[in-house]
Amino acid sequence: MTTETPRWFTSSYSDNGGACVEVATNLATPHGVVPVRDSKNVTGPVLNVPAPAFTTFVAGVRDGDFGSV
Repeated sequence: MTTETPRWFTSSYSDNGGACVEVATNLATPHGVVPVRDSKNVTGPVLNVPAPAFTTFVAGVRDGDFGSV
């Protein structure tokens, strides 16, 4: 994907129960993608989401477009 190293982080809203995803937003501007991975399987597959789609998804979560649990 890139020679730049992703800087992974988990949301501060995570309850640390192990069912989280990690994102590396540092690649959004230089490469146009936001890598996403399972925090329980850090050597597993990475989903590279186009930055505009990730932004739209986060806005939808903030706006409550997906309901609540």
